[in-house]
Amino acid sequence: MRFCYFLLPLLLLLVRPARAQRADTTIIRYTGQLTGQYTSGGVNRTLFATSHSVTLLRGLHFGAPVTGSFTFGKQEGRLREREWLLNTTPYYWKGRFRFYGIGGYERSNLRGIDNRYQIGAGPGWAIYTDSLNREVAVSNLIIREATYFQDGSRRTVARNSTRLKVAYTYRGFSLNSVTFYQPNLQNFDDYRVTQQSSLALRFTPRFAITSTYTYTFENRILEGKPRDNTNVTVGVSFSTK
Repeated sequence: MRFCYFLLPLLLLLVRPARAQRADTTIIRYTGQLTGQYTSGGVNRTLFATSHSVTLLRGLHFGAPVTGSFTFGKQEGRLREREWLLNTTPYYWKGRFRFYGIGGYERSNLRGIDNRYQIGAGPGWAIYTDSLNREVAVSNLIIREATYFQDGSRRTVARNSTRLKVAYTYRGFSLNSVTFYQPNLQNFDDYRVTQQSSLALRFTPRFAITSTYTYTFENRILEGKPRDNTNVTVGVSFSTK
């Protein structure tokens, strides 16, 4: 019994509580992912996709993630998909409240988009969050969007952008899902839906096998171009802490 009384203070000295992030701390996190798909038979298809994310966390209330992705795909030997996407969403948070800015750039051969630019801002709220980076959050931004199509036409609209974000981890598994619904503020029949989910099986703190599901739908696009597109890919990812 006396041994237990001696052991308890020793354990308290050895097991230190995790330190909270200081107000002057800067943290940089990086995640890179490489995925692909190959099918043959009825349709011969190859698809290559890579995405990268860098997040700057400054102090207790500021974050600035920058994400970029590139997709390249062929069907029956012909180029069908060549997509570029660059996006940044700097934000301020306090408790569960968030305030976001957004800046985006996109090119899409599949949808006939030469260049698309986005800028906007709006509030958000974390419905659930914990110390394991598990989160359910919503945000609602007003964005201004200018699109230059491959046929030479141009379109500028204001959109409402509603986002649902879900991040969940359990042991070696992690799920990240982001869904956007973006209607035109002048015509709600004109809208865009984007959904991306990634399931990862982590073998080490840095490396994981990933499976990614991506769906896009845009109901106003160039004639002859598909309104929606679905991709399911499998690959590997690398991340830093």
